[in-house]
Amino acid sequence: MNLTPESKVLIQGFCEFISANHIAQMQAYGTNLVAGVNPGHGGQQIYNLPVFDLVEEVIAKFGQIDTTIICVPPDQVLDAALEAIASNIPQIIIITAGVPPLDMVQLLRKTEAGETLIIGPNSPGIIVPGKILLGTHEREFYIPGPVGIVSRSSTLTYEVAWELTKVGLGQSISISIGSDTIIGSSFLQWLQILDEDDTTAAIVLIGQPGGGSEEAAAKYIAETIDKPVVAYIAGRHAPPTQNWQQTGTLATVIGRSANFGTVESKLAAFKSLKIPLADSPSQIPELLKKLI
Repeated sequence: MNLTPESKVLIQGFCEFISANHIAQMQAYGTNLVAGVNPGHGGQQIYNLPVFDLVEEVIAKFGQIDTTIICVPPDQVLDAALEAIASNIPQIIIITAGVPPLDMVQLLRKTEAGETLIIGPNSPGIIVPGKILLGTHEREFYIPGPVGIVSRSSTLTYEVAWELTKVGLGQSISISIGSDTIIGSSFLQWLQILDEDDTTAAIVLIGQPGGGSEEAAAKYIAETIDKPVVAYIAGRHAPPTQNWQQTGTLATVIGRSANFGTVESKLAAFKSLKIPLADSPSQIPELLKKLI
């Protein structure tokens, strides 16, 4: 990954999922936003960015792009992402929520044979504190340090970062992998990245009800990850009938255990493998300090 202040960053689309304030925050953080793409608006300036009709026009003007941030309406995400892939952009962050699941299936199939890394949909993106902000993370909650955060949530990611910051535990990188039904990169991919990252000494994993990604992550941590990991699973006090549809419970459960996707299933997976679990975000710094 190229996540440095010199990384060239493109924004595709300017719908309700991103605002002038978000773009201004990225620019103030030192993110090298070079242009926007908004078909039919080429030649204009939007949020102080030169706008082009096509991604290939941006590359012709500025050279290879490292990351694109997609903020188009849900039904346009697939076309925008395929255009980015055709232009060999290696990192795609999808801020947009509610992308049609079949579009995501088609997109992921397209990336299977390549090395494109997709973050999202329904993700605030990535922040490397003190270096680069890619998306809509609240930058004031972060300081540089040794703790990597990987999360399915958006707002909980900021809350955990703030709990760490308050006690002086800075962050090496923070990623929200997204909370739509079908997403791109997984817990497993990011755990491997963080485990190999020299600036990360410990990892915080934030999970939510729905799907089986946390259970798979717990097994992967126990079998593969060398660095200390603390997990927090949100939703343990939510009513049992709570519909967490944006986190994957709409996926088919035919043939699954009645416990599949529940908070209880996820907590049991981490407890059985003796991976430290926080009862609340405020407990995470205390657990980390014992491990680092």
